[in-house]
Amino acid sequence: MPKSNAQPSHAALGAGLALLAAFGFSMKAIFVKLAYPYGVDAITLLALRMGFALPVFLWVGLAGQKAGASLSRGDWGKLFLLGCCGYYGASILDFLGLSYISAGLERLILFTYPTLTILIGILFQGKPFSRREGIAVVLCYCGIGFAFMHDLGLNEARDVWLGGALVFGSSISYAIYLSGSGPMIARLGAMRFSALAMLMSSAVTLLHFALVQPLTAFIQPWPVYGWGLAMAVFATIVPVFAQSAAIRRIGAGQASLYGMVGPLLTIAFGWLLLDEHISLAQMAGAALVVVGILIVSRR
Repeated sequence: MPKSNAQPSHAALGAGLALLAAFGFSMKAIFVKLAYPYGVDAITLLALRMGFALPVFLWVGLAGQKAGASLSRGDWGKLFLLGCCGYYGASILDFLGLSYISAGLERLILFTYPTLTILIGILFQGKPFSRREGIAVVLCYCGIGFAFMHDLGLNEARDVWLGGALVFGSSISYAIYLSGSGPMIARLGAMRFSALAMLMSSAVTLLHFALVQPLTAFIQPWPVYGWGLAMAVFATIVPVFAQSAAIRRIGAGQASLYGMVGPLLTIAFGWLLLDEHISLAQMAGAALVVVGILIVSRR
């Protein structure tokens, strides 16, 4: 079968899916910010997000269980730990941080996870550290510094530092998840792994909610349910599976390059929907972060 026509269309579909994933992930912070004025707290909003998304991931996970190889007790243990680090740990820290800082700064800090993944590989997995990766790390964190200058000029310094620390913790948690997910993805496949990891994250999130909140906390104004559902569909289900499908078609490196539009989209949506101010320092910071990730993503 000739590849001349099939290959470009395959790559174009992969690029489109990667852009769709970047769009969805960039909207998460916007949905959180739009829900907070109604008085909902971070764990209740996260529980709503995971609860709305749970049926879809349960269906995909069960279908994968029937079609794929059975999992050992060790596999389930790894899925539990990765789920705790990934979509639970990273999400709860992110949601808490968003109550203190702008959506634009949040997305730029979160976008450091590729450099953190590299540092984890160097420190704990014996991987080499190249000069190119060093330049990327320096550029990314200089960019974060510019973005901090922007938020410090608009908010209380204590809030900016606290929110920034929480979101950076979220980025570390997600980097740990990515560092440990490679062998599991190779064994289970991207779609099945994503669904099972999300099921574990959902279970831990709902357990956390049950331990700290009464069930009456689920009684919220109708707009909170709307933003929670939008977050579940457009910032969780769609981008998770779109990203997995994009990686399968064009590879993780190329998919991550298209994902670099994410911080710029979040800054733009923050300006359009949240009336967040855009400054030269913030745009300079965004540019440095994007260039840093571009350097580290090249193969």
